[in-house]
Amino acid sequence: MTVSNPIRLATRGSALARWQAERVAALLAVPVELVVISSEGDRRLDVPIHEMGGIGVFTAAIQDAVLRGEADIAVHSAKDLPARTHAGLVLAAAPERADVRDALVGRALDDLAPGATVATGSVRRRAQIAAARPDLQFVELRGNIETRITKSLDAGAGVVAYAALVRLGLAERAAEVLDVELMLPQVAQGALAVECREDDDATRALLAAIDDRAVHTAIDAERAYLALLGGGCTLPCGAWARPDAHGALEMDVFLASEDGEIALRASAMQADGETPEDLGRSLAEAILAQGGDELVAIDKQVYG
Repeated sequence: MTVSNPIRLATRGSALARWQAERVAALLAVPVELVVISSEGDRRLDVPIHEMGGIGVFTAAIQDAVLRGEADIAVHSAKDLPARTHAGLVLAAAPERADVRDALVGRALDDLAPGATVATGSVRRRAQIAAARPDLQFVELRGNIETRITKSLDAGAGVVAYAALVRLGLAERAAEVLDVELMLPQVAQGALAVECREDDDATRALLAAIDDRAVHTAIDAERAYLALLGGGCTLPCGAWARPDAHGALEMDVFLASEDGEIALRASAMQADGETPEDLGRSLAEAILAQGGDELVAIDKQVYG
């Protein structure tokens, strides 16, 4: 399609967010104008994400800009999106997915002394590391990637998304890239998500051309898992779906208590005729049946 005016692309202002926005702009191959938005999560760096409720703290302001007509599309790190799509918007493209794993900066896990400190603002990461190393202590970690690396060196180690390090040319700062068997990723980790207004047919058609259906269906399954649990950034859970050689999804999920003492896991292959969303919901039901319903109830009592 021919685009006469620049596509206005709403993004956060961090170096990583700008990298993501510029990557999408390059894929679109049309004139693009960046609209930089400050999110609640960017403004309140002194508050842990889970204490802000977690849902939409990095995305809501950007989505509102699109809904108000101040931008045409919004580019997010897909893991920051709430599990349910904002009314009036559509997740029109998931163009690519990088490495889904988490990485330790500072020191590798086996190199941490007993009782050492690990910096992370993620309850998911804390729960899984605590399950493997219950002796470790945890402190909050917020800020951009460079800030988090610096704070991690002040502690014993810190945890960040490996994809973020790679995208910013900092892969060598990883002391250890954690295997998914130890650290299952956050829902949609490593993926980019591009939203537009549901009724904007021209923009939806433009974005359809850069959508990777294999990535999109995988994150659809993961988001359906989280949606049925009813959780956000306050719930220590993760999911990873990926297509096999025939295109069917294989998916692993987990749900834990914050201290990692309870860690529930389940896996499944997508059955013939089963949608990605059906797969995600069936695994959520399996986790809830293992006792996950009690963990979700506790989370709601604590965080509302």
